[in-house]
Order: sequence, then structure tokens, then C-alpha cells
Amino acid sequence: MQRRQLGRTGIEASALCLGSMTWGSQNTEEEGHAQIDRALDRGVDFIDTAEMYPVNPIAKETIGRTEEIIGTWLARTGRRGEVVLATKHSGEGMRHAREGAPISSETIPGAIEGSLNRLQTDVIDLYQFHWPNRGSYMFRQNWRFDPSGQDPAATRAHMEDALGALEREVERGTIRAFGLSNESAWGTGQWLRVADELGGPRVATIQNEYSLMCRLFDTDLAELSVNEDVGLLAFSPLAAGLLTGKYQGGAVPEGSRLTLNETLGGRKGKRAFAAVDAYLEVARQFGLDPVQMALAWCLTRPFMTSAIFGATSLEQLDVALGAAEVTLQDEVLEALDDTHKAHPMPY
Repeated sequence: MQRRQLGRTGIEASALCLGSMTWGSQNTEEEGHAQIDRALDRGVDFIDTAEMYPVNPIAKETIGRTEEIIGTWLARTGRRGEVVLATKHSGEGMRHAREGAPISSETIPGAIEGSLNRLQTDVIDLYQFHWPNRGSYMFRQNWRFDPSGQDPAATRAHMEDALGALEREVERGTIRAFGLSNESAWGTGQWLRVADELGGPRVATIQNEYSLMCRLFDTDLAELSVNEDVGLLAFSPLAAGLLTGKYQGGAVPEGSRLTLNETLGGRKGKRAFAAVDAYLEVARQFGLDPVQMALAWCLTRPFMTSAIFGATSLEQLDVALGAAEVTLQDEVLEALDDTHKAHPMPY
């Protein structure tokens, strides 16, 4: 298993990261624990979660349950020192957390304390802001995104306020590093600027959607990421399961995400299925498992720190973990680039 640095923090984690957002909804506590055990056995020591998980659906009754499941595993096993643990503070509008209050110096201490209690740990290795208060072009908002109503002075004031609170948490020993999620190049640059000018933890990572079918990062954030050592944590590297091929031909496997989210978060559509067919053909042509091909491709990207994948069964998990042993030849990479050119932005 490859290991990579989280920005300039000195923290090292596996290049594959175990996602957890189904634990407590599609997966039981026992299944979540089994997935952590299996991942560690295979060299994956990086676990990503969030205070708002599980999803599908997001519900007041279950919010925080995923962190609790990780917490009971930590309490049962005593293996806290063997994992790098990342979680997230929900952004403005998350009504089940603080009634949708925006991220601020007032919300950060309580949000961190809540996560620490649920996780049954005294420190979070990577603390991330789930989405910007000002909104984001992520989650398919890129088609109509309009930043003209933003107040850049207010945004920078918020960053100064939040970094001050985060610095106090670093000093208190509750968090080790800071990351962003669903952010833009401009926003990330501003966070870096404020940290350089006024202090506070420097952004170590950015968790945005990235896959063979969603490559906005290539032209938006890639240059900033490489030059500023803000590595990508790619979420949905399998395009919400589309790249597995399991939804082709109108299939809806029992218990799959498509049974719970009929649009796959806006990803489902004719152009998406056509793109998947093309990527599946590349996998067939070169004798590759499509899941392993998609994850191994992510790990070739120059800005990639870790690719976050989820599974609802140990069988799915084993297939994904096998990506660590796959090396894609130049001919495969060229074929994947050609496929991307033929099927750009399919959703």
C-alpha cells in the first residue's frame, strides 16, 4: 500500500482511504467494524467520516451514528494509534446540526467536542470543513454556479475567525491538521493566504469529488494543489457506483444506492451510462477489473493524496482494496484519456 503525506503536516496516511458514510444506514455497526478490520489488514489506515453521516438518507434520528460506530470500534480494539482519522464540520444549511448555523468560531469548539465524544478519542487527525458557508459549485451546481452575489471581504473575515478557533483547538490538542471539502481554487487560495498572513493551521488537503467521470479538479485546482502541497482526497472515485458497471442496462441491484437515491445525486443519465460503457470497454480490452482500474487511475494523478472509497459488503471492499496492487500501463492511461475526451463531463 502506498503511503502519502497530508500536505506539509508530517502526517502520513495510506493512498486509499476507507469511506464510512453508509455505516448506520446501509451498514450495521458490526459490518462497519468488520470493514475497518479488513482495511487495516490490507494496509489501509486512513478512515474518513463526518458529523452528519450516515447518508441515504440524512436524518435527524441517525446523524452522528457513523462516528459512533467508529468510536465503538476504537473503544473495543484500543487501536487508535493505528489509524489516521478524518472527520468534518457541516457547513451552513445543515439543519440537523446546530439548526443550520454557518461555520464560525462559535460553532467549531462544540462541533469538535461532539465528534470527539462520538468517536471516543481525544484527537482528530484531520478536521475538515464539509462545504463553504458561501456555497459551492460542487454537487452538480457547476452548471449554473454564479458567485456574483458573494461578499469577498465577509468571506475573508470568516476565514480569519475560523482559523483563530482552529488554532486554539490545535493548541488544546483536539485536532492535528485542517482540511477543506467541496472548495474552489479561489477559496482554497484565500484560506492559504489568511493562514500565511495571520496564522492558524495551513490547509493540508481538499476533499472534492473526482473520478474518471468527474474531472473538474484537473483544470480548476490541480495547479494550486501541486504547487501549494494541498493534496486531493477524492470522494466518489467510482462515480457513486456507476463505474462498477452494476447499473448498466437498467439494472438496480437490491440494496444499492440507486434504490435509495433515484438520481445518484444528479449523476444518472443517458450520457453517464454511455461513458460507463466506454470505460468498461477499456477495462475489458486490458483485462482489468473496472473498480480497480478506476481507483488505480486516481492514484496516478499528480495531485492525489488519497482516494476515498466506500463499500456495503466485504466482497466489494476486497475488490476495491485490490486496486493497491494494480499498475496501469501507459497504453491504459492513454485509452482512459481518449475516453474522457469522447465523454467529457457526462453529468
